Amino acid sequence: MRASEIRELTEADIVARIGELEEERFRLKFRSATETLENPLRLRDIRKDIARLKTVLRERQLAGETATR
Repeated sequence: MRASEIRELTEADIVARIGELEEERFRLKFRSATETLENPLRLRDIRKDIARLKTVLRERQLAGETATR
């Protein structure tokens, strides 16, 4: 997921997507402890997507604070 795609989403969509990805990450980490994963790099991709989503969310929060001052 690219940052430009994330910026098109609403804040509610971003928060929902973060929740989905964190749940998927939890399940993959749990499964990786018991068996080998088909695509172990998926964990890295999920982690980076979560970071991108949180970054865009934080940018919006800071922009909102700046606009109110």
